[in-house]
Amino acid sequence: MDPTRVFVKNVKRVVFKVGTAVVTRSDGRLAVGRVGAIFEQLEALNSQGYEIILVTSGAVGAGRQRLKYRKLLNSSFADLQKPQVEIDGKACAAVGQNGLMALYDSLFSQLDITSSQLLVTDNDFKSTDFRTQLSQTVNSLLALRSIPIFNENDAISTRRAPYEDSTGIFWDNDSLAALLALELKADLLVLLSDVEGLYSGPPTDPNSKLIHTYIKQKHLGAITFGDKSRVGRGGMTAKVKAAVSAADSGTPVVIARIHPDLCFHFLGSGFVAGNIGKVLEGQRIGTLFHKDAHAWVTFNEFTAREMADAARDCSMRLQSVSSEERNKILLNIADALEEKQDLIKVENEADVAAANDAGYEESLISRLVLSPAKASISHFFKFNAKISALAKSVRTLAEMEEPIGRVVTKTELADGLILEKTTCPLGVLLIIFESRPDALVQIASLAIRSGNGLLLKGGKEARRTNEILHKVITGVIPETVGEKLIGLVTSKEEIPDLLKLDDVIDLVIPRGSNRLVSEIKSSTKIPVLGHSDGICHVYVDTSANMEMAKRIIMDSKLDYPAACNAMETLLVHQDFSSSEGLQDLVVELSHGGVTLHGGPRASARLKIPEVQTFHHEYNTRACTIEIVDDVKAAVDHIRKHGRHVYNFAVPFFAGHTECIIAEDKKTAEYFLQHIDSAAVFHNASTRFCDGMRFGLGAEVGISTSKIHARGPVGVEGLLTTKWVLRGNGHIVKGDEGVIYTHKKIVSSPS
Repeated sequence: MDPTRVFVKNVKRVVFKVGTAVVTRSDGRLAVGRVGAIFEQLEALNSQGYEIILVTSGAVGAGRQRLKYRKLLNSSFADLQKPQVEIDGKACAAVGQNGLMALYDSLFSQLDITSSQLLVTDNDFKSTDFRTQLSQTVNSLLALRSIPIFNENDAISTRRAPYEDSTGIFWDNDSLAALLALELKADLLVLLSDVEGLYSGPPTDPNSKLIHTYIKQKHLGAITFGDKSRVGRGGMTAKVKAAVSAADSGTPVVIARIHPDLCFHFLGSGFVAGNIGKVLEGQRIGTLFHKDAHAWVTFNEFTAREMADAARDCSMRLQSVSSEERNKILLNIADALEEKQDLIKVENEADVAAANDAGYEESLISRLVLSPAKASISHFFKFNAKISALAKSVRTLAEMEEPIGRVVTKTELADGLILEKTTCPLGVLLIIFESRPDALVQIASLAIRSGNGLLLKGGKEARRTNEILHKVITGVIPETVGEKLIGLVTSKEEIPDLLKLDDVIDLVIPRGSNRLVSEIKSSTKIPVLGHSDGICHVYVDTSANMEMAKRIIMDSKLDYPAACNAMETLLVHQDFSSSEGLQDLVVELSHGGVTLHGGPRASARLKIPEVQTFHHEYNTRACTIEIVDDVKAAVDHIRKHGRHVYNFAVPFFAGHTECIIAEDKKTAEYFLQHIDSAAVFHNASTRFCDGMRFGLGAEVGISTSKIHARGPVGVEGLLTTKWVLRGNGHIVKGDEGVIYTHKKIVSSPS
């Protein structure tokens, strides 16, 4: 069960509580920009039909700041020399409440929202009539789309003083929010804080871990709380107490940090800024409290850091074994895949059946099937051939030259002082991939060959297949290395924690959609090797051989339509299009079951539907056709529509594979030199852009980035280098007496 999705179903009425630390700055003044950002989010939710109730703190803090300033202005120099008496808290509350609501009303008015103020005291809730009237009033306000704003009326409260008395039906605004959630039958309570959520210890302690789901049986008494809030009454201790109380009474609670940025997040039919929108979408933000939480989480599960640390430890052991021993692990994996192929087939069939029942798109299901590309989705007669092909690719890796410790350059710096640049593993890799379970085998094999630890997160639609493949592979890793060398991440909710481990994980490779890649890039400090979707183009020049063009285009589109290296856009020279050649191509594609879409020129000439955008990856039997003036126009089109993609304001390079079909060599060379994609071909199918076909043995993906690795990424893309210097007592000492030679040494063949 996914706990992040459970509590957001059918949510309509939400209580939000903002604490003093949220609404005030460090100097005690009201944080107008932050409050404004929160209110913009609440306005967006209100306009989408959510019923919003706001509980706010901050009146005492705001009032104290104003009264201190006023007292300072009215004090003589002699007064300032006397010991300063703390200003009465109730007076602070009276002054601060007035200013706080004036600000709130002004901000909400700017957003065309009517707000309403309700001040309550602990004694009020002792009256049954008050509780009944409170519910009726709030229901009326919500029906009018007004946002009720609650605060404890500290100015006339019978408590001894604000912040000192913690007795009664409620004792602070956190407990007031929990009480109101129960009284007003809220579907969700969100306690906004100035920290990400509840940690296992003080948030400033680097060893503290964010707790995503609070489980009373596990966490009660096991958490070390930090200092009380810099302002306000209780900080996280008070929030947890209130959250547990509300959750036990049946109202789910989330403690989350409010991010004041205005980077809008899509939610339903509108846009909502920051974490508030993500909470209501069901993303794992902050800490969730729920009465059924104990049934969702396994108590002895590994944390993200524990998995990453274990993978790093095992990778160090893997690097210490001989090349022959690493090769033997790969050969044993190949044998195990063939031995367990019947079991793998059963799990893969179950995944495919579930995907069909769930109504997944054909392109996703075709990537899910562990059978050759041309095999029918409903037939598995070629399954064994696929497993054999995977086993063969693993054996090919085992037979490759040892990649670790290879001397790249060797230089004599001075007499007897030799410098070598050698290859070494990156460390720990995090690979996030969608749909294709065969990628797990390739990636795991490449990690072992390159000496890296590995954390894998596959798509949920391939869960059974991924789990059995992981079990088969780790089952043959010797104890001297450790099966935790390759960790399988089973829930996407673990990804945010992993992306924070820039001190343990060395490289993230997301394989999937542009949205996946951009979200990963914007969520981590770890280097990301961008494997995005592929808008692969084929350009047919006027000098093209017609029969060759047909073969290449049909293969590029139909050999495996779901692949990222399949043709998505066909560009045709205008002279070629005016002949019978274009019509012949259209007929061929149509006979192949390809649905055709056109750019403005092609749609008008061929009478086919016009596309809304050229940047669309079909992943199925469909493609876009457009007519261009010449090769220069084709290059310009590809640069414009196959390069930069903007998702969530994060640009990244997305040029994948492009092909020109031409007999004129000068034209072909112009295309090859001016196209700036990861791969560019002349008179060859785009489907050749593949690690196995390039002779890399396997690939972790096809990188469309320009840094570190580009195109199909094999073993070399998972290595880095280090400098090894060998001397004989050499010292610098201001370079006195050192005669530098900087002579390149050519290594003798082994």
